[in-house]
Amino acid sequence: MTSALYLATILRLCSEDFPAEDSRSDVGTGGLGYHIAELATSEEFWEDDGTAREKTEEQYEADRDGLSELLTPRWGRPQVFSLASVFDRSMDGEDIAEPWGILSSHVPDVHLWKAEAHGRWVALGVSQWDKELPFQLLAVVTEIDPP
Repeated sequence: MTSALYLATILRLCSEDFPAEDSRSDVGTGGLGYHIAELATSEEFWEDDGTAREKTEEQYEADRDGLSELLTPRWGRPQVFSLASVFDRSMDGEDIAEPWGILSSHVPDVHLWKAEAHGRWVALGVSQWDKELPFQLLAVVTEIDPP
């Protein structure tokens, strides 16, 4: 996908109804009150010495930052929101509303906007579940306030 397609996907999800239950969609997953779009997914890193992984992580962060620049004229500068404390709270047994609970387990921070015209939050993040697994550029559209 290109930046134009990423942007079109995010804007479409801003006006699309949320699914009534957790499910897959044409661009990722969703649930009651949220969509998570998997904009890009890298290769896995099972045989990597770390070099390709580092370069891929840098590229995905650059892609997130570039997409953030495209969204800034629409919604202003993003807030960089760390999910580390959210993850810690979930590990301590606190029930964190989705999509924030699951995101905090594999996305360290997000670029976050309140899309007032849609009444929804929009977040961009770079995900990696484990060092051997792929990176993903994710876009989240939700009506659930960040914790």
